[in-house]
Amino acid sequence: MDSGKAARSGGPTSVKIAHIAELAGVSVATVSRVLNGRPGVSDETRARVEELINEYGYRKSSDNKQRFVELIFRELESMWVGEIIRGVEEAARRNHAGVVVSKFGLHDADASVDDTVGRRPLCVLSVFQLPEAERERFKAKGIPYVVFDPVDDVPDGVPYVGATNFKGGQSATRHALSLGHRRIAMIDGPDHAFCLARAAGYRSALEAAGLPVDPDLTVRAQLTREGGQIAARTLLGRPERPTAIVTANDMQALGVYQAAREAGLRVPEDLSVVGFDDMPVAVWADPPLTTVHQPLSEMGAAATELALALGRSERVPQLGLEVATELVVRQSTAPPRS
Repeated sequence: MDSGKAARSGGPTSVKIAHIAELAGVSVATVSRVLNGRPGVSDETRARVEELINEYGYRKSSDNKQRFVELIFRELESMWVGEIIRGVEEAARRNHAGVVVSKFGLHDADASVDDTVGRRPLCVLSVFQLPEAERERFKAKGIPYVVFDPVDDVPDGVPYVGATNFKGGQSATRHALSLGHRRIAMIDGPDHAFCLARAAGYRSALEAAGLPVDPDLTVRAQLTREGGQIAARTLLGRPERPTAIVTANDMQALGVYQAAREAGLRVPEDLSVVGFDDMPVAVWADPPLTTVHQPLSEMGAAATELALALGRSERVPQLGLEVATELVVRQSTAPPRS
């Protein structure tokens, strides 16, 4: 029988690396580089080897298959990184898998899609928007992926897990309204999908209460303490200053604290402040910050379960999931002074 026909009909492990190398006219080391997603192979050679791998059905021995989830970040300095990792690890442990954390940056020393493909994880969780080329690379290698808390709208068919940002913006504003505030400002963020949703929730709550959305009470700023401070200075300098400020994240809220102190105002006696995210620093703030809890750990667990289910070729109810946010009331909000 022809060896090619035997390989095609003999199942996923019926052909060895040496045979692929012989057919492609390259060394075994070159085939190994292609299989492990490593550099050092021309595009033409890589394409030829991959075509033969797909045609003859080569797979690595299952005995060598690593059971782990790869979690990739763009940067690792944010305070919420630990919460995400905790949720991913808990879900991976339930599925008898480990976790590898990588940083995909813009420098040569950072990890790349080639490194991840070479490791052959069960699935990939990306805490940033994957470029189309990287998504296609994972798809070609049969590695399922899920985008975690996407900054921008995800393309159709891309699995993701996010939070109920619109509802969170609503609940933050409704809380201020319930305390009797009517002049409520919003410090918005950049044109990211989650910022737009939080700002839309703010407007929705005001409109439901029969209050106009005053453009003088909305300021856009970076999602930093400095950004919040600069925006709050503008708002507190208005002829009729707000009695409450809702922010797009907790760091902006801490900037509002600084601007309030500069203006001789006390939080919450003279100004109520509501954040978003419920980062650890929210509890340490003086006074502790009322904020919308974004369930990062639960989101990490949900993203892991979704990715692993896709890896098992299971039917999932939906590719996009939103985990519920929750208002956490602390000491930075109070009724306005009469």
